[in-house]
Amino acid sequence: MSHTPPLPLPALVVVFNVGAGHGQADEVRATLQAGCAAAGRNLQLLEVHDPAQLGAIARQAVSQARQCGAVVVAAGGDGTINTVAQAVLGSGCAFGVLPQGTFNYFSRTHGIPSDTAEALQVLLAGHSQPAQVGLVGDRIFLVNASLGLYPQLLEEREDWKRQFGRSRLVAFGAGLATLLRGHRSLRLRVESQGQERELRTPTLFVGNNALQLQQLGLPEADAVDTGCLAAIALRPVGLLKMLGLLWRGAFGRLGDADELIHVATHELTVRPSRRLGTFRSKRIKVATDGEITWMRLPLTFRVAPQSLDLLRPPAPAPDSATGSAPDPASEPAAQHKAAQ
Repeated sequence: MSHTPPLPLPALVVVFNVGAGHGQADEVRATLQAGCAAAGRNLQLLEVHDPAQLGAIARQAVSQARQCGAVVVAAGGDGTINTVAQAVLGSGCAFGVLPQGTFNYFSRTHGIPSDTAEALQVLLAGHSQPAQVGLVGDRIFLVNASLGLYPQLLEEREDWKRQFGRSRLVAFGAGLATLLRGHRSLRLRVESQGQERELRTPTLFVGNNALQLQQLGLPEADAVDTGCLAAIALRPVGLLKMLGLLWRGAFGRLGDADELIHVATHELTVRPSRRLGTFRSKRIKVATDGEITWMRLPLTFRVAPQSLDLLRPPAPAPDSATGSAPDPASEPAAQHKAAQ
């Protein structure tokens, strides 16, 4: 009686942003090589030394993975993960993450460890689940997308990081400095769920990450887990009110702030306000998972029709007392609040 030989386990094609994290590229590289060798898995490591080449290398990784049925893995922060996921979406390849950033919202919300060796074991185990993807125009976002003040905060935060290093304290200080310099409001026409409204706001934020929304104290965190996006706009406020909101957000208490408009939606279309007259086109800065680009209005934010086939730990079994599974993001969120 003949036996069918076992199928070879899929290789890992890793797009490794060596500039992400805390300058531990040699350690990460050695961990991946040793872990894959011990598991008998083929590793193809594509290193990114120039951020301008990240998109091209991500597409190369997908092309290689499709040829041999491999898993495409992003090793970096949320921006790196976004770029690699953009190339993977719709390719038929499984997607994995080795978090190397400061906040790591995407990996944490899916229970993926921040320790490289532990995250590698998740990839080697091969358990996958679909992960929701947001779209704004033709660009994806896994954590959030935004217009107005928030992209400005992100740009200036990167400047601070280059000078003072990567930490939550540096990020908070950069945000505070940006607010003190002042900002202007956007005039937008927003349509969602068949309703349209004129909106004047310093920033429009669309969230696709339950953990981040939980940490801000926004009730739409639950809606993201059921297939929606969370749209949040800030009413025009003065500097003191803005600083107060920044403080409340740091302590997870934004949900009850009267200065915020927030709603769960599957789709949101943003156009220039009619009060500004006619526009042939209007370009605006858009941030997607921390990466800044210029896009043209109108813009539509929506849940992508396809999901990512994400390698992650299995979902916890339902609690025998409640009949529901524990929220995988609740433990990191609790740890974050405790640390504050």
